[in-house]
Amino acid sequence: MSIDLSTTYLGLKLDHPILPGASPLVDDDHAVRRMEDAGAAAIVLHSLFEEQITQEEVGTLLHMEMHRESTAEAQSYFPLHERFRFGPDEYLELVSRVHLAVGVPVIASLNGTTRGGWLRYAKLIEEAGSDALELNVYDVKSDPNTAAGEIEDNIVAMLAEVKASLRIPVAIKLSSFFTSTANVATRLDAAGVDGLVLFNRFYQPDIDVEELEIRHSLQLSSSVELLPRLRWVAALTGRLRCSLAVTGGVHTVIDAVKAGMCGANAIQVVSALLRHGPGHLRTLIDGFRDWLEAHEYESFEQMRGNMSLDRCPDPRAYERANYVKTLLSWKRDL
Repeated sequence: MSIDLSTTYLGLKLDHPILPGASPLVDDDHAVRRMEDAGAAAIVLHSLFEEQITQEEVGTLLHMEMHRESTAEAQSYFPLHERFRFGPDEYLELVSRVHLAVGVPVIASLNGTTRGGWLRYAKLIEEAGSDALELNVYDVKSDPNTAAGEIEDNIVAMLAEVKASLRIPVAIKLSSFFTSTANVATRLDAAGVDGLVLFNRFYQPDIDVEELEIRHSLQLSSSVELLPRLRWVAALTGRLRCSLAVTGGVHTVIDAVKAGMCGANAIQVVSALLRHGPGHLRTLIDGFRDWLEAHEYESFEQMRGNMSLDRCPDPRAYERANYVKTLLSWKRDL
């Protein structure tokens, strides 16, 4: 039996829902071609950061590098310029090069937290050939004077500013740190977002207690991190107009199946590809197809969302009852 794995994400028709998420792999042309050869449904580029654009435009980068070692705390504020492989102009060249090199949609990414002139790069990215834009709004405030509503209003305003300048679809990649994730998602949906990517991973520095220094080390995810994504995709599926994507914690075929059952239109994979290489995509895609066939599904769409909140046999499992039941489920082996 031939299984129809096709899905629609951000208005883009994809052959299947599994695609590489934003990662350093796209810096390498050979790796990009390997991901396409492995069956990537689309290519998500790594982010161009707001700080890169603003530093370059106002000419402050050299000044910051001259003073960045002036205090111990300053060492963690900004990365050295050479740590960024691509500046703003090089990033636009990357978008154009990947767009010409592959036959699948290319989704570029802007990463920032404020409104301002840096957002004009969204239009330049569109002109460079990107088929869609992922706006990454990783912004965890520590200032006690910043209200939750202020943060949410800013994200909605950023979306409106970007949407007003573009013809291509726009996704917002959200953090999970909101008082009401469902309300933020609903506001963004009403403001015209084309898709939500759930969620940013919570990258934070560690501390060297002997040297009294901040240490930065990116740890790859595990399947355990998938659970909050499943919960919120399941809760939002059927309630929003926009597409939903899962990112973070997808390592196995069963992880991908769970994401689809909860309602994801697209399933992004990053850490598993960094760990196993671009060819791991083929393993996931083939295994995903085999699982659907073994369970007698005719298409991905037939299976998608069958464990979402509005279709789950026990919708209370996504609410507080699940919290209590989980706490009571642990049993010690005696």
